[in-house]
Amino acid sequence: MIGVLNYGAGNIGSVMNALARLNAPARFVRGPEELSLSTSPFEKLLFPGDGHFGAAMESLETSGYACALREWLGADKPFLGICIGLQALFDSSEEAPEKNGVSVRGLQIIPGTVRRFPGRKVPLIGWNRTTARPESRLFRGLPEGSFFYYIHSYYAAPDDPGVAAAQAEYYLSYCSAVERGALAAVQFHPEKSGEAGLRLLRNWV
Repeated sequence: MIGVLNYGAGNIGSVMNALARLNAPARFVRGPEELSLSTSPFEKLLFPGDGHFGAAMESLETSGYACALREWLGADKPFLGICIGLQALFDSSEEAPEKNGVSVRGLQIIPGTVRRFPGRKVPLIGWNRTTARPESRLFRGLPEGSFFYYIHSYYAAPDDPGVAAAQAEYYLSYCSAVERGALAAVQFHPEKSGEAGLRLLRNWV
């Protein structure tokens, strides 16, 4: 069973529809207690959504999901993050800068920062070519340079480039997917990316 994290962000319905097309059993996580390593009913966890980094982290911290997610990821349990589900894995984001000496911290699973695109035309909205590493499990069987649907103004910049599973370009070449152990996350929306997106989700499932 796949647990889908629903913390109030958008695109949740699209993700559930995509999983249903793949005949992948899934339901929403009903609370952080369902992510307990000893009693969780889920084999995999999917963290989708979009929105503001600061608002997302505030919601996760207030609800108790942040602590539960850190434990899940710390145990290297199967995980897929989408859009904000990728960015939240990092230490911090330029979207939520320091105020009054206090910075908004991410889940701090992957060392690095989420940065704003340097150009004036943001957000990036639409299809963008994505180049995956040949050894990527997430992109297995997908044609080189497949197109996926993106909508974002900020991009992940990991300290260790070795965690990047794929790159895309918009003003600069940037990390658009990460893989490390059982953790995977993508900046684009596979649930809105046609057959390529479904193939990627099938690979993860």
